[in-house]
Amino acid sequence: MATRPYHHGNLREELLDRALDTVRDRGVAALSLREVARDAGVSHAAPRRHFPDRQALLDGLAQRGFERLRTTLEAAAGDGRGPYAARLERVAQAYVGFAVRDAALLELMFAAKKLDPDGPLHEAAEQAFAVMLELLAEGRVDGELAGAVDDAVAVLFPLLHGLASLAGAGMLETDDLDATVATALRGALTGLRPR
Repeated sequence: MATRPYHHGNLREELLDRALDTVRDRGVAALSLREVARDAGVSHAAPRRHFPDRQALLDGLAQRGFERLRTTLEAAAGDGRGPYAARLERVAQAYVGFAVRDAALLELMFAAKKLDPDGPLHEAAEQAFAVMLELLAEGRVDGELAGAVDDAVAVLFPLLHGLASLAGAGMLETDDLDATVATALRGALTGLRPR
C-alpha cells in the first residue's frame, strides 16, 4: 500500500482513513496505532492525541462505519414517497450492499467491546438503525405490517445480516444480489403483513 504523507487538515480523519485501508487490506488483527501513524506520515505518538489506545481507534472506525451506514440507508429510504414495500426493499438492498462491499468494516462494527450506552459509538449505531426502525414503524402505522416493530426487527435484521454474511463469504451468488434480497424480503413480509 502506498503511503501518503500527512501534511495538514484533520489528523483524526486521516488516521481513520489509514486504519480503514489496513482493515480492508489485511484485517483487524493487522491494525496498530504505530502502523497507522506511519501510513499517515506522522510520529508514532501523534495518534494518541485522538486515540489513546488501539481499542479507541477500533471504536472510532466502527463509529465511522455506522455513520456511513446511516447515510447509505437514508439515501435508500428517500423522501418517503412511493409504495411502502418498494422503499423497504431499497433500504434492505442498501444494507446488504453496504455489508458486502465493506465486509471487514461491518464485522468491526458488530465486534465493538464494552459499548458505552452514552458514547458516540452507541449513538452512531442507534442513528443508523433508526432509519430502518422508523420505516418499520411507518409500516406498522400504515397497516403494512402486523404486530410490534420489534417483531419485524426480529425477522428482518437476521434475514438481512444473514444474506450479507453468506454473500460476503462467497456462499451466495452476488451477480444479482438485489433480486435475491427482494425475494427474501417479500417472503418475510408475507409473514409480517396483517391477515
